[in-house]
Amino acid sequence: MAESTRFKTYNNVIDTLAQLGTNHYQIKTVSKGDIWELDLNKNTMFPVMHINFINVEASKSQMIYNFQVFVMDLVEEDESNEQDVLSDTLQICTDIIATFKSGESLYLYNTTHGEEARYFVDDDFTLDPFTERFDNSVTGFVFNLPIIIEQPYDSCFIPQPTTSIIK
Repeated sequence: MAESTRFKTYNNVIDTLAQLGTNHYQIKTVSKGDIWELDLNKNTMFPVMHINFINVEASKSQMIYNFQVFVMDLVEEDESNEQDVLSDTLQICTDIIATFKSGESLYLYNTTHGEEARYFVDDDFTLDPFTERFDNSVTGFVFNLPIIIEQPYDSCFIPQPTTSIIK
């Protein structure tokens, strides 16, 4: 398998996260971008998963892509379904976390040395509930998702001439 599959780019990471939301049977809309650009108009189908990219931490042999993931649904005006919405959106959040923690379909592929992980996450997560957020009366959960990937920092593949740059 090609090294481009092994070492992930920003596009690989965010597209994989978005596809995870698209594949989830309960999520009806997946969006990406700044949270203030989230468009919850009358045509939006709920529940919504929104991916907000925060930053990247680069260390010696890995990169950590930090995302905020929002999962939300509409609440009735009388708030009669608020508890159900909180319960359902929390379950969706834990499904996403579980897939990154142990979902073989997401982060494993076969190599000559056996299956090797390509996406990693930390052990602990804090999921914060919110109610009546944004322009619509949406309720749900938000959590930070740090996705850890290998990064060899191999200068052999930098798109530049191989001649010396020192003058």
